Amino acid sequence: MDTLKHLFDQNIAWAASVTKNDPEFFSRLSKQQAPKYLWIGCSDSRVPANQIVNLPPGEVFVHRNIANVVVHTDLNCLSVIQFAVEVLKVEHIIICGHYGCGGIEAAMDEHEYGLMDTWLRHITDVVRLNADQFEGLEHDARRNLLCELNVKEQVTNVSNTSVVQKAWKEGHELSIHGWIYNIENGILKNLNTGITSSE
Repeated sequence: MDTLKHLFDQNIAWAASVTKNDPEFFSRLSKQQAPKYLWIGCSDSRVPANQIVNLPPGEVFVHRNIANVVVHTDLNCLSVIQFAVEVLKVEHIIICGHYGCGGIEAAMDEHEYGLMDTWLRHITDVVRLNADQFEGLEHDARRNLLCELNVKEQVTNVSNTSVVQKAWKEGHELSIHGWIYNIENGILKNLNTGITSSE
């Protein structure tokens, strides 16, 4: 059976490199977790949260799923948000989508994927709610617009969670941000959808 030995070898090399540059790194990291940021992003392998913002392990608490969707019935995502806000006391929740998203592309086509169609329905709802903005656009422009509108929708969804509403009522400083990442050049774009209170 293949044990993926090359990945274990790479792990040893990585740990040795980190330790060489900072001998106390893992000792410090093991003692506590106190990130200021919760990153809700896409599962796409080309969009690694820490690397994009050039932060080391321990600085970003991460939740990822297909097309960075936040659904009020997804106990996994909601539990991550609750832990991040109430236990870790994060100050910022970043919803980060990306151009060229396969989940967005799948939501736009007419193909049936099975179980995943239920998840993609949340994205097709974004299309339905913003139909006028898609009129007359070519496919690539439609896809890019949907990537952005999906992030904005998820910012609203996060802001409306009971966890975030409770935090704001209790006076916690918590900001929700909507960003999008361009996998063709590695650059983040702020979609200027920041929300800092229930007002």
